[in-house]
Amino acid sequence: MTMRIYAIAVFLFLYVPIGIIVLFSFNAGRHASELRGLSVQWYGKALSNAFVGDAFFTSLTIALSVAVLSSLMGTTAALALQRMKGKMRVLFDGLIYVSVMVPGIVIGIATLVALVTVFDFLNPLLAALWPEGIKPPKLSMGYASVIAAHTLFTMSLVIILVRARIAGMDRALIEASMDLYATPWRTFYQVTLPQIYPAILAGFLLSFTFSFDDFIISFFVAGANTTLPIYIFASIRRGITPEVNAIGTMVLAASLFLLMATQFLLRNKKNRGTSE
Repeated sequence: MTMRIYAIAVFLFLYVPIGIIVLFSFNAGRHASELRGLSVQWYGKALSNAFVGDAFFTSLTIALSVAVLSSLMGTTAALALQRMKGKMRVLFDGLIYVSVMVPGIVIGIATLVALVTVFDFLNPLLAALWPEGIKPPKLSMGYASVIAAHTLFTMSLVIILVRARIAGMDRALIEASMDLYATPWRTFYQVTLPQIYPAILAGFLLSFTFSFDDFIISFFVAGANTTLPIYIFASIRRGITPEVNAIGTMVLAASLFLLMATQFLLRNKKNRGTSE
């Protein structure tokens, strides 16, 4: 009984503040701390805010790029690591799990230092090699730096998901395909890919969600670009308004939808595999 009460208290502590944000996003008043009727006016103002729109499309562009890159590279790495044996596999397994466990602030600082060092080395080199009379490009923080930092983190999630699915595959199907003289690419396309695509899709959705919602890593490497979480943080520093609550509620709803879709795909594939 005591543990049940403790569990309820923990869940209330975690989810009541989120529920309050959702409730006050429908506030008819102008103050976030005073609920004066219910209205959806703040959702309309948030959607018509040009700064919110720019930040949203920046986050959407980055998240889609990260999801695609993480899915491609993570799937490729998972297939390669599955064939690796011995100490090298143990080493890479450790690196993958470490990259997941490392706090985001550490990844952000490390990526910032690494990129600044590289830019300081390459920018003078480009200026010296560039033709005279033409302004050389200058490498700086922006879309590419955020995409690179997010991909570094989310790719490990894809690797873990895809490798878990590969471990549960029926190797007899692959061996049968090879016995029928199918090429490695044809075996992958017709045998391996149909079995692992739910894990790839789940990794894609998780990568998109983590990238879209990330603030800590983006804060360090975004440069002049403003993602939606950075915009929300800047708005909160000026004071919490129902518009900020509405933006947070919409982001929460989108994230929950993607996470539930991911869970549904994984569970559906598991049930299909069990029934077969």
